[in-house]
Amino acid sequence: MSVRLNTTVGGLALANPIMAASGTYGYGLDLLEFCPPERLGAFVTKGLSPRPRAGNPVPRIVETAAGMINAIGLQNIGVEAFCRDALPLLRQRGPVVAVNVFGERMDEYVEVIERCEREDGIAAYELNVSCPNVTAGGIEFGHDPRPLERLTGMCRAATRRQLWVKLSPNAPDLVETARAAVSGGADALTLINTLRAIAIDAERRRPVLATGCGGLSGPAIKPIALRMVWEVHKALPAVPVVGIGGVESGRDIVEFLLAGASAVQVGTAIFRDPGAPLRILSELERFCAEHGVAEVRELVGVLEWH
Repeated sequence: MSVRLNTTVGGLALANPIMAASGTYGYGLDLLEFCPPERLGAFVTKGLSPRPRAGNPVPRIVETAAGMINAIGLQNIGVEAFCRDALPLLRQRGPVVAVNVFGERMDEYVEVIERCEREDGIAAYELNVSCPNVTAGGIEFGHDPRPLERLTGMCRAATRRQLWVKLSPNAPDLVETARAAVSGGADALTLINTLRAIAIDAERRRPVLATGCGGLSGPAIKPIALRMVWEVHKALPAVPVVGIGGVESGRDIVEFLLAGASAVQVGTAIFRDPGAPLRILSELERFCAEHGVAEVRELVGVLEWH
């Protein structure tokens, strides 16, 4: 049985619903022999800031039960180096590129976007709003609907490209922050980002990570991510959602689609298996063929709730 894998996220057409998540796939050129970016529906770059960042001191990553905790600290080469060195090579290959954007102040988000606007080969921006807002006492941008709406609006005014907001699961009210992002002009919502967590060294009686806490990802968070995707989809059924959180298989993709996602990002699985997104894509196609699903879009948001 032939399966049509194409989907759309807002106004962006994708050949298939599988994306590589930000921070797990570098800048699109690191895993070419395992997973060429042009074979994915899209990939999201490692987060970019106006200037390079060294990130946090080590240790800054630790494995845990059914996942990992990271406190990388948004290490990156900076937007200028990405546009100069990586983007020209990506344009030659032709993948769908979404640039993950972050900053410590709202104007830094806009600065990254404005630099990228001078370049071809970028289809979308994904705003990482789980960053501490240094002008608001360090609270995450994504925790308060009012500044989130303002931040999204500022970025919306800077571009006509697709604008996605990656929501924090740590927010007091995820649906309200989702509404704020849409009110600010978001074309789609990505959820969820990592969950705040800690790993403890029982021998040393100290946190394992140098920063103490980090972000939990991997299969351990999938049930939470599915619940949050479903809740946001129920509350805002017309808003496209990109699901993320603990995806390991084609069946996981199906679950996110049923919950309301139009596309799904693969993240932590890539660290163990750099070819995971293509394996998962093959598994998704096989699942659809075996279950009589002619188009993956038939699965989006059709979860039967009892």
